[in-house]
Amino acid sequence: MKNYGVFIVLIAFGLFLPSHTFLKTRPTQTYNADVIIYGGTCAAITAAVQVKKMGKTVIIVSPDKHLGGLSAGGLGFTDTGNKEVIGGLSREFYQRLYAHYQKEASWKWQKKEEYGNKGQGTPAIDGTNRTMWIFEPHAAEQVFEDFVKENKLTVYRNEWLDRSAKGVVKNAGAITSFRTLSGNVYQGKMFIDATYEGDLMAAAGVSYHVGREANSVYGEKWNGVQTEVFQHGHYFKKPVSPYKIAGDPKSGLLPEISAEEPGEKGSGDKKLQAYCFRMCLSNHPDNRISFPKPVGYDAARYELVARVFATGWRETFDKYDPIPNRKTDTNNHGPFSTDYIGKNYDYPEATYERRKEIIKDHALYQKGLLYFLQNDPSIPADVHQQMQQWGLPKDEFTDNNNWPHQLYIREARRMKGEFVMTEADALGKTKVPNSVGMGSYSLDSHNAQRYVKKDGFVQNEGDIGVHPDKPYSIAYGAILPKENECKNLLVPVCLSSSHIAYGSIRMEPVFMILGQSAAAAAVLSIENKVSPQKLPYEKLQAVLLKEKQRLEW
Repeated sequence: MKNYGVFIVLIAFGLFLPSHTFLKTRPTQTYNADVIIYGGTCAAITAAVQVKKMGKTVIIVSPDKHLGGLSAGGLGFTDTGNKEVIGGLSREFYQRLYAHYQKEASWKWQKKEEYGNKGQGTPAIDGTNRTMWIFEPHAAEQVFEDFVKENKLTVYRNEWLDRSAKGVVKNAGAITSFRTLSGNVYQGKMFIDATYEGDLMAAAGVSYHVGREANSVYGEKWNGVQTEVFQHGHYFKKPVSPYKIAGDPKSGLLPEISAEEPGEKGSGDKKLQAYCFRMCLSNHPDNRISFPKPVGYDAARYELVARVFATGWRETFDKYDPIPNRKTDTNNHGPFSTDYIGKNYDYPEATYERRKEIIKDHALYQKGLLYFLQNDPSIPADVHQQMQQWGLPKDEFTDNNNWPHQLYIREARRMKGEFVMTEADALGKTKVPNSVGMGSYSLDSHNAQRYVKKDGFVQNEGDIGVHPDKPYSIAYGAILPKENECKNLLVPVCLSSSHIAYGSIRMEPVFMILGQSAAAAAVLSIENKVSPQKLPYEKLQAVLLKEKQRLEW
């Protein structure tokens, strides 16, 4: 009782405990399964379903309360590339969404015919394959929860890996167990790291990279610093002064601009492409909440976007991609938008407490931007008028003040595994060995920095979009650590890839594909009493083809 009394006093005075300091309300326990999956992403769910399909026991240890990662966190306008290469459980996910939207009850704020007839954006319904690639967050989350219920999956939520030296126990090069901050221990024969961050992989002593490699490392063109390369519209098309007093360097830089040099073109650095929240917005009067003025709001930090409007720029709503029921998947677009450029560099290696600060900072930035666009007198009348039509949907993310519960971690750690996927592989120019799935999206990297050019004007750097020649295969070795580093771990999300190749691979349908393939490899390795690195590929290939995975173009 004394501990609870202290806790109440701390709350009363605003002295909260660190976010991952737990009061022990139950004794610690040890849980066992053939396969232990760490993470709550879409890849974690498809992996667990596949383990169950193959007759083995599985436990999902999820730091997240909500399952599905970005697929259920606002990314409803799916980045698919060529849909023909999406197979297995990944395709089933989208088929289930199609079935959901065949029900009249699923169309609360809009008639189904109205959505289809208006052709809002890319056609959502693929009548031939009965799949739907555009959907609301809550609908996607329900599909993942249906997977859990139907397959009787064991999921422990709000369980955070102990990332200390004692958190992961290894014996003879293999993980035997890991511990969470609650004190619980999870023992298994095989482990899968399905997180966006790669925390289990890192804690297990597996080699990885953070940031952009120099082009010279893998003989690439689009990796590293890419100054004066503009392949999307996310750059300053007209000269804009970066200084508080336009044209006066002595006045200091405006907020959200770095004072650092961008680096030599093609060189490597530790910078990351920007993160953001994929925002679900509504323009239905009965289902929208006006953007609230966030605590800590400072209009001055958005002066740069006001100057962009002053140049005549009017692309504000180009990525308000329509999804069912008069909602959007709103993504970054333009030189100053929802991407919080340069504020995520320390995220991959950061403590849980520091990550929480970064996530909160990203939310404040985006909420402030929305409020600024909707209310600030510097906003042009036409933009202001259209912004007034939008708000947060009342029926999404209802336990998080209608704000997405998942930050878009576009890239964090990337493993250095048995095989490294590089630019040429992701452009379809090579034939990789032992395919476990396919990708087809363009090499897609968002901006990594905003800096001052030598001419005294502001510019962004890092935005790349290069289309592959054709869909490409992803090598089995790319989800495997080197055997001398870990003999019983598979990594389908923070897989082995260069920065720029990862720009194509990092799509949610691909993560589901690789999660399923990783699980099949884990089970077969148990059955054949070998490490995943020594598993005969022919045995894995046979199972994947049976599961309708697409492996070759």
